[in-house]
Amino acid sequence: MQLSVLDQSPIGPGEDAATAVAHTIELASRCDDLGYHRYWLAEHHASKTLASSAPEILIARVANETRHIRVGSGGVMLSHYSPYKVAENFRLLEVMYPGRIDLGVGRAPGSDGVTAAALAYGNKLGIEYYPTKVRDMLAWVSSEKPYSEAFGNLAVSPAAESVPEVWVLASSPDSARYAAYFGLPLSFAHFIAPEQATKVMHTYRAEFNRDSGREPRAALGVFAIAHDDPDRVDLLRRARELQKIRRESGQQRPAPTLEEAAAHPFTDKQIERMRSKRSRQIIGEPEAVRAEIEALVVASGADEVVVLTITPSFVDRVRSYELLAGAFGLSPPT
Repeated sequence: MQLSVLDQSPIGPGEDAATAVAHTIELASRCDDLGYHRYWLAEHHASKTLASSAPEILIARVANETRHIRVGSGGVMLSHYSPYKVAENFRLLEVMYPGRIDLGVGRAPGSDGVTAAALAYGNKLGIEYYPTKVRDMLAWVSSEKPYSEAFGNLAVSPAAESVPEVWVLASSPDSARYAAYFGLPLSFAHFIAPEQATKVMHTYRAEFNRDSGREPRAALGVFAIAHDDPDRVDLLRRARELQKIRRESGQQRPAPTLEEAAAHPFTDKQIERMRSKRSRQIIGEPEAVRAEIEALVVASGADEVVVLTITPSFVDRVRSYELLAGAFGLSPPT
């Protein structure tokens, strides 16, 4: 099983977007040294807590600062954009960093309705055109003839000797079925829809279109924090729960500090939810986190795990990825 990273470039307490982006670049370099397989950059818009609004730009910088790890989008929200332009962007990235670029696409808005309209700006194609966009983008990124007849003779530049690895991101059964239909790898967001993950990933394999000439490959996206101090584990868990409480009440604020989490008067119900096995997050000491992730892998049949970690302190975030690398026996690249 391969272990990878999803980075949303979180803006920590007292930090700004520039600091968040600098942390992304530093963390990517460290994960490259630790032996993680991929480093994916997310796409979120109109957010006061997440700085990654343009994964294509961050991919170029992160790939330049690393040497071995694959770098890609987790993902580009294709529903907003021209598949032709997305193909051009990632073909250019592949020319710059051959054999290391991933193109993960999703159909979630990654924003509110008004922001989604601003991103589309004049594009009247609805979400029902998403499968056509995927088909055309896949053709253009691979130098093949697109599905849309009007664009059949359109060439895509630049010419590339290799092709980005294309993934479909999903947090629902519908997107997973698109991955199966097009014969593409699937990355399912357990941290968004944990109750659906196992069933959806088994359905993906059962419905996978082998006429594509490919075999199914599935990654599971999990939220996890590891720390070797039990007291700090409890504080990190409380900080995540407090952030969830704020988000559910409509507040867009940076992750609370550990001091805020320690002082917050949690109810018994909130504490029970925080520690429930049904939670979307896995927080604990390294071996306990590994055991929970491995149990999810066995249940879902995942080939790969993509780990999302957000903590109030960047030091704790780096430490978590270091401890997980040790727990899973990752080896530095040669």
